[in-house]
Amino acid sequence: MARTDTALQRRARAAIASLAALAIRALGATWRVRVVGASPFDAEVRPLLGALWHHGVFCAAHHFRDRRVVVIVSRSRDGDWIEALLTRLGYAASPRGSSSRGGAMALRQQIRSARETGIAALLCDGPRGPAGVAKPGVLLLAASCHAPLWPVAFAARPAIRFRSWDRTILPLPFARVACFYGEPLEVPRDADGPAFEALRRELEIRLHELSDAADRSVGREPGPTSRSS
Repeated sequence: MARTDTALQRRARAAIASLAALAIRALGATWRVRVVGASPFDAEVRPLLGALWHHGVFCAAHHFRDRRVVVIVSRSRDGDWIEALLTRLGYAASPRGSSSRGGAMALRQQIRSARETGIAALLCDGPRGPAGVAKPGVLLLAASCHAPLWPVAFAARPAIRFRSWDRTILPLPFARVACFYGEPLEVPRDADGPAFEALRRELEIRLHELSDAADRSVGREPGPTSRSS
């Protein structure tokens, strides 16, 4: 059965998201951010897709604010909250889709949106994990858009690490925050079977390696929270 929210729930979500956006802007202004690697915003190719793990959503939300980036989020209650927050941080309105809901229509909307805006971001292991496992839909979207996947990883110290499935991190005031960009990954339109799985696994490996490097750069030992194995 389709999920519907009441008007009161929608108003409450909007109010809370507005307060959260203000808090993230204020908190993020205190962070000491180090960026390593070539930024996708300096790249000439368009469209392109930023690819990151779900646990870095707060860091990414502040780092990419006010650039009209599209973040493709799931048709879920978590997705509702993420979209409400991000639109208040200067992100473009998001088409909705997931690995299990929305299907072909959502994919078509995502392709159109990525082409129109130029840059979109994907939470590769969302909406519900497993953490650190890249979903096939990420590569399908990249292939359909003729867009490279640009891996990015975040780490922070000190930070709150929530007890959620993805172990989301929220940097504390004046935290050291690392943003590591990797090399873009091209996904041919005709990739299928073993070739497609090899590309999916390659994206995972690159994101894990970036996450480990980002963790070490802020003095944190890489842990199993962002790994599938």
